[in-house]
Amino acid sequence: MRVRIRATGQVMYESEFRNYLKQQGSGAWRNQVITEAVMNEFGADPVFEGPQATGGTVYQYSQYDGVQKEYDGKWYTKYILGPVFNDYTDENGVFRSAADQETEYKASKDAEQAASMRSERDQLLAKTDWVTIKAVDASIDGLGIQLPQQWMDYRKALRDVPTQAGFPWNVVWPNKP
Repeated sequence: MRVRIRATGQVMYESEFRNYLKQQGSGAWRNQVITEAVMNEFGADPVFEGPQATGGTVYQYSQYDGVQKEYDGKWYTKYILGPVFNDYTDENGVFRSAADQETEYKASKDAEQAASMRSERDQLLAKTDWVTIKAVDASIDGLGIQLPQQWMDYRKALRDVPTQAGFPWNVVWPNKP
């Protein structure tokens, strides 16, 4: 639970509010339940959980952006789609534009997603290794057994997943024979 101090607008978690009460000389609340009445007594309001931000792109997520008073007079957490990038100059005097940061962030997320999809693909391929091993063993034994075309096509389609137009975010997995 979060608490908002009316006089300052400061928002804090319940544990921080307990420390605040202690600093105000009210240590008796250390192990007590902090109710709305207690908050009111010390000039504070409860902050209720607001709705998460939705929509956006695969690169965005809902992130906390403070609190706001709603139509019912109560305070609620506010969320926006992020991440949010800002221009700044780092400690070495190098200017970092928001656009450059966003490009780097997206490249990083693309790489993470691609690694995840390749890992999933590799697991699916590993589950079909028995088919190729069986075919190789049979050919070594002179049985002349060929790997069924449907399994060869499936394994090729799995190996080709990274070449799909939507990779790594929109992958169409081939159907297992």
